[in-house]
Amino acid sequence: MKELLWLIPTLPFIGALILITLGTKLSRAVATIVGVGSVGVAAFITLLVGFDFLGSGLKSFQQTLWEWINVAGFSPSFSFYLDALSLVFLFVITFVGFLIHVYSSEFMADDEGFTRFFAYLNLFVCSMLILVLADNLVLMYLGWEGVGLCSYLLIGFWYEEKKNGDAARKAFIVTRVGDSAMAIGLFMLFQTFGTLSIQGISDQAPQVWAVGAQAAVTIGLLLLGGAVGKSAQLPLQTWLPDAMAGPSPVSALIHAATMVTAGVYLIARMHVVFELAPMAQEMVGVVGAVTLLLAGFSALTQYDLKRVLAYSTISQIGYMFLALGIGAWSSAIFHFMIHAFFKALLFLGAGAVIMILHHEHDMFKMGGLKKKLPIIYWTFLIGSGSLAALPFITAGFYSKDQILWLAWAGEKGNIWFFLAALIGAFVTAIYTFRMVFVTFWGTEKTHVGHGVGSRMHIPLIILAALSLFGGFIELPHTLGHVELFTDYLKPVLPVVSLRPEVESSEWLIQILAAVLSIGGGWLAYYFYYKHPDLPSKIKVYVPGTYHVWFTGWGFDALYNTLLVKPFVFLARINKSDVVDQLYHGIVAFAEHVHALLAKTQSGILRWYVMSMVIGAILILTLGLLL
Repeated sequence: MKELLWLIPTLPFIGALILITLGTKLSRAVATIVGVGSVGVAAFITLLVGFDFLGSGLKSFQQTLWEWINVAGFSPSFSFYLDALSLVFLFVITFVGFLIHVYSSEFMADDEGFTRFFAYLNLFVCSMLILVLADNLVLMYLGWEGVGLCSYLLIGFWYEEKKNGDAARKAFIVTRVGDSAMAIGLFMLFQTFGTLSIQGISDQAPQVWAVGAQAAVTIGLLLLGGAVGKSAQLPLQTWLPDAMAGPSPVSALIHAATMVTAGVYLIARMHVVFELAPMAQEMVGVVGAVTLLLAGFSALTQYDLKRVLAYSTISQIGYMFLALGIGAWSSAIFHFMIHAFFKALLFLGAGAVIMILHHEHDMFKMGGLKKKLPIIYWTFLIGSGSLAALPFITAGFYSKDQILWLAWAGEKGNIWFFLAALIGAFVTAIYTFRMVFVTFWGTEKTHVGHGVGSRMHIPLIILAALSLFGGFIELPHTLGHVELFTDYLKPVLPVVSLRPEVESSEWLIQILAAVLSIGGGWLAYYFYYKHPDLPSKIKVYVPGTYHVWFTGWGFDALYNTLLVKPFVFLARINKSDVVDQLYHGIVAFAEHVHALLAKTQSGILRWYVMSMVIGAILILTLGLLL
């Protein structure tokens, strides 16, 4: 079954090709079968390949399809590499991606661009699968740029509205900044090792570099630059909140299964480089810690339901970066998987609410929905509980608790990382239940339109079950010593080392995390349900702070002032520079010659005859003379 690995990215690619080439010639039923079916079969093959791989006892499996490039000794192949890490990502991408496709078949049913939407969605899944299966960094970069292209197409899917096109361009341009840094890092890796094979670099790096080598640190920081662009971390996080301009299934796919998790995968896959560059690895943790706090406070002030979730994603990816920065590699991947379940659930639930309420995004114009939309409410509540890490009953508690614990107890952890993670957990609980109480509790403010069908309900129910029970594969020590996920990843990722004599305090961290989660939920209940007038009164006393948080800490304004406006100003000055005048001159000369030649085409027969006679006389004269 492992030999079927190539089919997993190929099937969504074939689906995209069919939908692109045939387009509107296909009925919506056929387009649904192609778009949803191709990803569904890929998910099924992933299960077959996964069971075969796990049963084989192999640590890795490589499948080379063809030699891609062969220039001056540089010969990367189109080759896939399967191990424990890539298999986790394969499962999340195909399975969660399939559920999002099923949901989309109903959500987008009345949209004129139905076939185009599924073509983009299939290409998105294919690109992400290539990214995580690539055995070399050139092929990974193909998938890396592929998800960037697809995000541009999907964020700007409703391009008739200018703001949607602006959001798509912003995402494309901002992520290109990080991609450029990553490309330079790849050049330096090839210069050092003579290969871009991921396993080749991992094997050679400890022999070539000493711990803390300047080259390792530089390359690590450049790879981090690529990661912060794709994963929307500080300072390139500004594109993600605006990316909510796309349809809700797109938001779910970007935030849960593709795109923003690419940076997490890159750092985990290149962990050998980061372990040899402690300064770069610590910077990963610093970026994650600061980002999770900034994004968490911004989420507290948003009123657009999807923007709350967008800032939440930035914050949760920050937790993953923090875990990577302290060497808790498997914890970061575990939180990635659980986050994929509950964040896909929340975005799909939010999309259903927005659609039912006639495309209303403002939470404060909703309310009173829990009785009218029971399935959406209960599944959304489960996803929110997992995001807020409600203790013992949600998967998010187990994945986030592990990061909190290791930020305190890990050898590379410290009090600052721990405090950042702890404050972030408290803030997360507040903004999460603020979202629940404002949207679903209280009095109804907007008329509930038509309901949704089973193709939207079933994915919500499945994701809700995973958001509840997915954490039991990695229970903390104090709850039974079950660490199946960490054991599973041991052949690929190093196990985090603990400081001596700290294990006895693990239960204290769990209790503290539980108290903060429940306390944050209670505060949200008190301020946004029992006394909903209090937040507006408090806001009057801190208008500056509220504005800073609401605008994402002013990064957009800062970049507009420092980068965008100066660039536009210089571009306008440069519009008529000397180089342009040269080309304008060439154009003017061509137009002049064209005008002269055009005069010969007068349409008068006698002029044509006379021209032919004169031409014949000239030719005969030249013949006689020569």
